[in-house]
Amino acid sequence: PGVGCRNQEEKLLQDLMINYNRHLRPALRADQIIDVTLKLTLTNLISLNEREETLTTNVWIEMQWSDYRLRWDPKKYDDIQLLRVPSTMVWLPDIVLENNIDGTFEITLYTNVLVSPDGSIYWLPPAIYRSACAIHVTYFPFDWQNCTMVFQSQTYSANEINLLLTVEEDQTVEWISIDPEAFTENGEWAIKHRPARKIVNSERFTPDDIQYQQVIFYLIIQRKPLFYIINIIVPCVLISAMAVLVYFLPAKAGGQKCTVSINVLLAQTVFLFLIAQKVPETSQAVPLIGKYLTFLMVVTVVIVVNAVIVLNVSLRTPNTHSMSQRVRQVCLHLLPRYLGMHMPEETPGPPRATRRRSSLGLMVKADEYMLWKARTELLFEKQKERDGLMKTVLEKIGHGLESGNPQDFCQSLEEAGPEIRACVDACNHIANATREQNDFSSESEEWILVGRVIDRVCFFIMASLFLCGTVGIFLMAHFNQAPALPFPGDPKQYLP
Repeated sequence: PGVGCRNQEEKLLQDLMINYNRHLRPALRADQIIDVTLKLTLTNLISLNEREETLTTNVWIEMQWSDYRLRWDPKKYDDIQLLRVPSTMVWLPDIVLENNIDGTFEITLYTNVLVSPDGSIYWLPPAIYRSACAIHVTYFPFDWQNCTMVFQSQTYSANEINLLLTVEEDQTVEWISIDPEAFTENGEWAIKHRPARKIVNSERFTPDDIQYQQVIFYLIIQRKPLFYIINIIVPCVLISAMAVLVYFLPAKAGGQKCTVSINVLLAQTVFLFLIAQKVPETSQAVPLIGKYLTFLMVVTVVIVVNAVIVLNVSLRTPNTHSMSQRVRQVCLHLLPRYLGMHMPEETPGPPRATRRRSSLGLMVKADEYMLWKARTELLFEKQKERDGLMKTVLEKIGHGLESGNPQDFCQSLEEAGPEIRACVDACNHIANATREQNDFSSESEEWILVGRVIDRVCFFIMASLFLCGTVGIFLMAHFNQAPALPFPGDPKQYLP
C-alpha cells in the first residue's frame, strides 16, 4: 500500500506539472486578482540593537492562495487529500520584507507547500529577519519602542494580487500570533502590543504601484530597565552622593574636597561614555540617563567651585582681609541660627580698632622677621638693658625706707621714677601685644567660621538640588509607559 500511495502521489505530481509554468500568475483572466492571505507567528524576539536601530526576529510566515492549475479529483488518485510540493516548483506571490536592513528580502528556508484538491495552497516558511526600527532614545533606559515589519509583493501590484490578513474561525487575525510552547521570551524587552494592519497608500500611489498595498505587523515593546538600574543608575547615584558628602569635611580641607569631587567627576564621565556606546549617534534627542549624568556632572563641578571658594575664605587673615560688620552680622549671627549651627560666644571687650591698610607692609616685615629670627634671640634680645632694673628700683626705694624719713622716701621714689616708668611701659607693651595677638587669632577664627557657614549653606543647596533633580528626572521616566491601546483613538485591542 505504501508503494502504491507513493506511486499515486508521483503520478499526481507529474500530472499537475504537465504544462505548468511557475512563472505565470494563476489567473484565468488577465483582470483576475489573486487573493493572498498573510499571518505572522513570532517564535523569538532575538534582539533590538539600539545603536544600529535593528530589530532581529525569528518568525514563521503563513501564506495562502489558490492556484486553479493544481486541482485534482481525489477519487482518481487513491483519495489523496493533501500533496506536498517543493515551493520551487509552483508559483509564489513574491512576498518580501520591505524594511529589511541587511538586504535579505527572502525567507530562510524554502519549505514545501501543501496543496489541497481544490487548488488551495498553504505555505509556512521560517525566516530570521533584521528589520529597521527607528529608536526613540528620549527616555532611555525607561523607554518603549514601536517597531514594524512591512510586507509587500516584490513584483505584483494591487491589480494582480490582493494582500489580506488571514481569517480563522470567521475572525480576521489582526495580530502577530505567538505560540506559547515555541516562544522564547526576551530578557530585555516585554511585548505590550502586537497588532497587524493592511495599509492602502492611496494618497501617494496608484494600484499599479507595488507600494500601493502593504501588510504591516507592529511590535510595541517596553524595555525592562532592571539591568541598567543595577549596573549604571544605582552606582552612579551612590558615587555622586559622595560628592555631596564632601561638605562634611572641615572647611580648611579644600584640597581633599576637590580631590574627592574630581574623582567622582571622572567616574561620571566613564558612565556617560558607556551610555554613549549603547544609544544611536543621533542629535534628535538626548537620552534621559544622559541628561541625568550631565546634571550630576554639573552638580559635581559646582561642588568643586564651592570647595575652592570656601578654602579661599577659610585661609584669610586680618593681614590680607578685613571683615566688614555686614559680613560678620550675616555669617556669624543671622545664618547660623537658621542653619542649626552652634557658634562660640563672643567675650565682651573693648571695640576692635580698625586696622589701617598702611600698616600692612610693616606687619608683613614683622612676620618675616619673626620667621628667620631665632626664638631665644627674640626672648633675650633686650636682656642686657633690663638686667638690674628691678634691683636698682628696689635699692633706691629701700634707702628711703631705711632712713625712716618721709622726705627721704619721697626723694628715693623720685630718683627711681625713670626705672618705674620703664617697668610700667614694658608691662603695657606686653599687654598690648598680647591683646593684638588675641585679636589677630580671633579674626582668623572668624574667617574659618564664615567658611563653615558658607559650607553649610552650599550643602543644603546642593543636597536639595541633587535630591530634587534625581526624583524629578526619574519621575519623568515613571510616566513614560507604553500606551494602553496600540493606536491612538482606536479602541480596538487587536488581540485574540
